[in-house]
Amino acid sequence: MVQAFVIAPGTYTAFESESELIDKCKEWGLLSEKAAKTKTFYYKGSGLNVVCSIVGYVDKMTAVIEFEDKRQHCIHPSYLKEMQASSFGQRFISAAEEPAEPEASAVAEEQQDTAAAEPPASQAAEAETPAEDVAKAEEGTHGETQAAEPPKAKAKKEKAAKIQLPEEKVKMTATVKEFTTVPNHFSDTDDEVVIYEEVSITEPETALGEAWSSYSATLKKLELEVGDILTFEAKVVAKKLTKHPVPYKINNPAKLQKQDA
Repeated sequence: MVQAFVIAPGTYTAFESESELIDKCKEWGLLSEKAAKTKTFYYKGSGLNVVCSIVGYVDKMTAVIEFEDKRQHCIHPSYLKEMQASSFGQRFISAAEEPAEPEASAVAEEQQDTAAAEPPASQAAEAETPAEDVAKAEEGTHGETQAAEPPKAKAKKEKAAKIQLPEEKVKMTATVKEFTTVPNHFSDTDDEVVIYEEVSITEPETALGEAWSSYSATLKKLELEVGDILTFEAKVVAKKLTKHPVPYKINNPAKLQKQDA
């Protein structure tokens, strides 16, 4: 397999020697400070795990790599560094291989083992006391409850994914949960963002859970703190925040008001 999508560099600075390559890789954290020679680098993702060569750079935050078919691709050095880890992408594979309802299967096997080991009814009546019967009944009820839980949780997740977001601006409320930053591969600095919780659309009333927005100059004027409740008008879209499990983005909030605690 080959990389289907590449960001080809327009112009870039090519390395003129291995020592220049080694110095740049140390600067990017791709080689240790004690390294005296380069190493083999791999490009991973979308089913790929192929050898690539670092041949130059566009700027100090954009490396240029070359595949065996001579195609070139721009990549952030930090992302290339993540790809060198043996565990890169494994969490997705593990999740895909997990059985859908392991608890239900375990309960079924336990019931089969119990049935195979039970003595005839006449012997059981002599050996078991009423208290033991009650304990077994409670144990069976508990097992049935455990087996039924995974499908319910799955149904809730599917229902949440079907929220239809309005295309126009709507009135919203949200509570400030935290302030953080996310990498910007095309800038020397990270982007500042705000993560909100208890986010909801007021008309029609729709609970969204968590969302995020850029920490714009307008928001900074409000001198926000964690726990502040805001009302505003904005457009909300399904766009996940980089490296955070936040599914919705709030675009261009206006008519901002901070409610009194």
